[in-house]
Amino acid sequence: MNKTLLAKRYKAERRFRRYGQIAIATALISLVFLLSTIVMRGWQGFLHTQISLPLTIDSSVGDNTKDIRHADFSPFIKQALLKQFPEVKDKRQIRALVGLISSGALQEIRNHVIANPQIIGKETVFWLSASDRVDRYIKSGSDKLNPDQVLWVTKLKEQGDIKLTWNNYFFTSGDSREPELAGFAASMIGSLFTLLSCMLVALPIGVMTAIYLEEFAPSGKITDLIELNINNLAAVPSVVYGLLGLAVYLNLFGVPRSASLAGGLTLALMILPTIIIATRASLRAVPDSIRDAARALGASPLQVVLHHTFPLAIPGIMTGTILGIARAMGETAPLLMIGMVAFIVDIPRNPLDPATAMPVQIYLWATSPEESFVEKTAAGIMVLLVALITLNSAAIFIRKRFEHHW
Repeated sequence: MNKTLLAKRYKAERRFRRYGQIAIATALISLVFLLSTIVMRGWQGFLHTQISLPLTIDSSVGDNTKDIRHADFSPFIKQALLKQFPEVKDKRQIRALVGLISSGALQEIRNHVIANPQIIGKETVFWLSASDRVDRYIKSGSDKLNPDQVLWVTKLKEQGDIKLTWNNYFFTSGDSREPELAGFAASMIGSLFTLLSCMLVALPIGVMTAIYLEEFAPSGKITDLIELNINNLAAVPSVVYGLLGLAVYLNLFGVPRSASLAGGLTLALMILPTIIIATRASLRAVPDSIRDAARALGASPLQVVLHHTFPLAIPGIMTGTILGIARAMGETAPLLMIGMVAFIVDIPRNPLDPATAMPVQIYLWATSPEESFVEKTAAGIMVLLVALITLNSAAIFIRKRFEHHW
């Protein structure tokens, strides 16, 4: 009878082990499928299509920077295209031909002429950004081009006047209504200002609160109530913190709407319980023998904490803080509530400028109707994942490198 029960127990253990292995394999396969889908869609977001055009910029644009900034360069593009395709005569065809070039090409030409005024009056070859439809056609054979445009693009390809190159706009500019001009830089800088504001507020307040509760606070109902509320706040949905930030920071204190400072202060409220709990756990992990030895040598309670307990708990504190910052970096709902969902073209220069954050920018691109924003969304997710993986890796490194074993 005992052998039968033992055999059943072993069989149940093997079955449970197989269930665990199947669950892990399913999770890994799902993760690989998700990441591969993002990469397959997103890598093209780091590239864009350019068209080579020989332009002759005449003296009508002016001879100083102010005049050049206000000059109209579209006639030069039109003239160069008609020179490439002299058979195009109809107005509708001319509009379609000019539509091969992105509207951002005008600013590209303007910037180049300002930087190199000596090219005025000379024929210069420009590599100009192609329109969104041409970009999609080159990358994936999209059928958004009309038959005439397909013929023109094919001819340009045969002449070597079209190429796929690194998309500088993605890392140097803000958002745009034109997919080929949309960039991720404004949201990256916005996230940086937001996280700096968040860390400068949450880290000192969270650490000092944890030190007081763990080392100095007397036992009692008030302390127990505070600890209970901190643990409960760690599980509050993030959108609630967004409502709190909207009511307190924006409406009560008048922090500028859509500013990185407002986002950082709101996210600081969200990760504050995480930092407090992690810091208390790190302090609690320090053996009491360290405290007793310091007291025996005449150290005051404050000296025990500052000179002995706190330095030994720093690796755990930093790990918890980095994980909290990583969570804040990936949050969207609180930032939506405080208005960081604005259309931001200019890169913010300080925490008070209007800004957006990386997850919010990804959300905006994901809801855009243009097909090209799909690859922009995936490319933004890739950048965000790299940042999150870097932060989590830093947390693991700090924990492994500096943790103490008692």
